[in-house]
Amino acid sequence: MIDARNIYRKVTRKIYDFSPEQMRNLAAIVWLYRCQRERFLALVKDYLGRVCTESDAVPAALATFEATLAELRGRFDRLADAIAKHAELEAEKKQPLADAATELREAAALYGTDREKLLTSLRTFGQKYAKALPGENAAQHASRKAFDPIAEAIRGLIKQVDLLYKLAARIADLGAELAGDETISAAYDRRTTGRLVKELDEERKAAVEQLKHAAYFHRQVAWLQDRFPKAELQSVPGLVKVVDRKEIEGADWSLTPGRYVGVAPPEEDDDFDFEQTIRDIHTELADLNKEAAELAAKIQENFEELGV
Repeated sequence: MIDARNIYRKVTRKIYDFSPEQMRNLAAIVWLYRCQRERFLALVKDYLGRVCTESDAVPAALATFEATLAELRGRFDRLADAIAKHAELEAEKKQPLADAATELREAAALYGTDREKLLTSLRTFGQKYAKALPGENAAQHASRKAFDPIAEAIRGLIKQVDLLYKLAARIADLGAELAGDETISAAYDRRTTGRLVKELDEERKAAVEQLKHAAYFHRQVAWLQDRFPKAELQSVPGLVKVVDRKEIEGADWSLTPGRYVGVAPPEEDDDFDFEQTIRDIHTELADLNKEAAELAAKIQENFEELGV
């Protein structure tokens, strides 16, 4: 019996489905039931190959993001110089920009160090496994464990990339407020800076997505190995259990998987983006408010036509 109720992908807040990898993972359980162990190991090997492939694309995605960020930081430096020379500008207006610039500089320094460590780890992992992907269970477990700390580092770097974008966007907004002065506007092009911030956001999304891809396929390996460490079928609470006719008869011939597999402990969704979810909720709420206002106006118009 396989109970797949806890295996799904959130497409939207209301729509759920199975990802291709989730479908393959469920099929792998059936392969183990049929004693097709080699197919299970081949799937894990394929996932490890995808880890290497996606990891190879990470440096280029980060480099694009970093290039735009560097250009923005150059513009911010020129803005800071212009503001520093503007003696008439009140200190309370200068300070928020100075604080944000300091925070961006410190965050960029930490990012640079962690980025270099991560890229070195990815390169080392790829050199060891990409051209000779392990096919045996023990070797596959070893390669998965070798990537475990890298996956954790990836999650940390994703947060840093997001922070760098937020700080850059904040400075751009502060600069736009201060650039009304002719002296400052001459050194700070608000329109071009705004365009670069939008580009940075798109490049941030691409870099984060690429980082997530590498961690995603590692997580598929972990999902399979954590549940079937010997590459053999075994009972997994909340997921699968081999039952015989006697046990089914004892359950009044019920074929509901949940009656046999039990309850699985709740799992944390590593891909859950709280901030994006809040933004989606706000967008949906704004649309509903707009629709409600339009309906209210239409109802009022109909009442007026009826003379009510």
